[in-house]
Amino acid sequence: MKPEDLELLVSREMPFGKYKGRIIADLPGHYLNWFAREGFPSGQIGQLLALMQEIDHNGLSALLEPLRNKPRRPANS
Repeated sequence: MKPEDLELLVSREMPFGKYKGRIIADLPGHYLNWFAREGFPSGQIGQLLALMQEIDHNGLSALLEPLRNKPRRPANS
């Protein structure tokens, strides 16, 4: 895990499925647990979902709150 991954959890949208368009940090625990049982997708999205599932499972979601209000840098800087 890189520190940037935590920022992605509060800014990246789920690209598919029942919760398409929802920020990964806002996905319900039962959905994240389903991925943990059935298998996470490959690539970065799977890594982010696995990270969010661990954070949620361990009751650490509040740690992401300061990042939600942090000003974002433009993508090209």
